[in-house]
Parts: sequence; structure tokens; C-alpha cells
Amino acid sequence: MNLFFRKSIVAATGLFLCIFLMVHVSANIILVFPEATARSLYNAYSTTLRESMLISIVAYLLYLSIIFHVVYAGIITYKNRNSKGVQNTINHNKENSSWASQNMGVLGMLILIFIIIHLVNFWARVKLGIGETVGTDMAGNIDVYEVTFTLFHNPYYVLFYSILMLPLGFHLHHGLKSAFKTLGFYHKKGLSVLAKISLIYALILSVGFGIIPIIVYFK
Repeated sequence: MNLFFRKSIVAATGLFLCIFLMVHVSANIILVFPEATARSLYNAYSTTLRESMLISIVAYLLYLSIIFHVVYAGIITYKNRNSKGVQNTINHNKENSSWASQNMGVLGMLILIFIIIHLVNFWARVKLGIGETVGTDMAGNIDVYEVTFTLFHNPYYVLFYSILMLPLGFHLHHGLKSAFKTLGFYHKKGLSVLAKISLIYALILSVGFGIIPIIVYFK
């Protein structure tokens, strides 16, 4: 399997994950509403996602995308570090590359740690029933809001969650613009616009995800 194919998989899955993150942060905005409104809306939204066949298919595609993205990105990083030719090229261009591009592997590893802990605290409890029993709200929906609200009132978890949005921002900023280049987009003016869009996107996502737990904590 050649390097271009591996990079294409990383780029394509990365773009799919970028779309998911936009939807995810949009849903999380519900959490900053007054509790009476937020609880019913958030739980109804979560129930709709769990019961929709289409969303279930998208969810499995999401899981596969995360796995492929992590595995192939890891393979590329490993091979680059163990290839003298590639390593020499990286060193030669180091002064022309951003800090994020030089440390995508480290940033990705931090994000992977976050994802695992996040899934254990949310997905495993709600979807698999692992840990404390999750109750229901007045409408009979699984009270995902209560799970989220409780976690976001743990100062250690809030600190962990918000700080880990920094590497996410750096990863998204470099990864989004690089993904289009990997897939063959080389229009000079277009790349300049894309770089600005990538920065705005990364700021919205990292600040959005990072500040919501803090707002909920002080509610």
C-alpha cells in the first residue's frame, strides 16, 4: 500500500470527522440554555440520534473513520520517522513548516487519549450501560443531560476537557488545509482562502468545545 493511498485515507476520514465535529459542537450549545429547556432538548436530541437507523449507519461510519484515521496516521508517522530520506527532508524544511505540522503525531495522540476517556464517560454509560445507572427525564428519554451536567460539574474533568481542546485546535487547523492538498487541491488563491477558513474553523471548534463545559460548570 503506497504512501499516497495512506495519506488519502487519513485526509478523507479527517474531513468526515470535521463535519461530525461541527454537528457535535452545535448540539453541545444546547447545554448552555437554562436547565429546564436544555434538559428536555438535549435528551430528545440524544434519543432521536439513538433511534434513527440513518444516524446509526453514520455512527458506524464515524467509528470506522476514527479507527482508520488513527491507524493510518500512525503508520505514516512511524514510517516517516524511520525513513532517513523522509527525515532529512523534514529537517531540511523544518524552518518552513509550522509547529503543528511537525507535531501532528503528538497532537493526535493527545486527542486519542481524550476520545477514549470521553467515550468511557459518555458513550459507555449511555449506550452500553456500564457504570452508574442513567435515569430518564419527565418525557421518558434517557437523561443524557444529567450525565453531562454531572461531569461538567467536576472541576478536574472540566479542566481536562477544556485544556485538551488546545491540541484539537492545532490539529484541526493544520489537518483541514492539508487534507485538501493531499486530495489534489492545489489552487494557489484557493489554498490561501482555505488556510483562513481552516483557522476560523479550528478557533470555532476549539473555543466552542472548550468554553461550554466552563459555562455549564458555573450554571
